[in-house]
Amino acid sequence: GLLVPVIHEADSMSLPKLGSALMGLVDTAREGRTLPEQMKHGTITITNIGVLGVDGGTPILPPGQGGILAVGQITDTAWVHKGKIKIRPVCELTLSFDHRMIDGELGSRVVARVAQLLNDPRELLAKE
Repeated sequence: GLLVPVIHEADSMSLPKLGSALMGLVDTAREGRTLPEQMKHGTITITNIGVLGVDGGTPILPPGQGGILAVGQITDTAWVHKGKIKIRPVCELTLSFDHRMIDGELGSRVVARVAQLLNDPRELLAKE
C-alpha cells in the first residue's frame, strides 16, 4: 500500500539533511516499521511517478494536505531553447491542490519555482 510519511520542517533543512531524513523514512517504510504518527500533519506531498516510466498524471491529495506535486520521468525531448530547437531533458510537473487553502496563482508560482530550481539546481546548493 501507499505510505506517505512526513518530513517535518523540510523547508528549513539543507539538502544533505533532507536527503538523510528522506532515506531514513524510505528504510523504515521498506522494513514495514512506519508508525501512524509518522504520517500525520503533512502539508504537501511530492510523488515520483517518473520512476515508473510515467510522464505525467493527476495526483489525488492525501487527506488533510494542501497539495501534491507529481514529478514525471525525464525524457529527451525536442525543445525550443534560445530560438533554436534542441534536444533537452524534460519532465512534467503536475500540482494538485486544495483551492480552499491555495489559490491558482500561488499553485502556479509553486510549480514555476520548482521548475526553475530543477533547471538550475545550483541555486539550492548556494543556500547551504
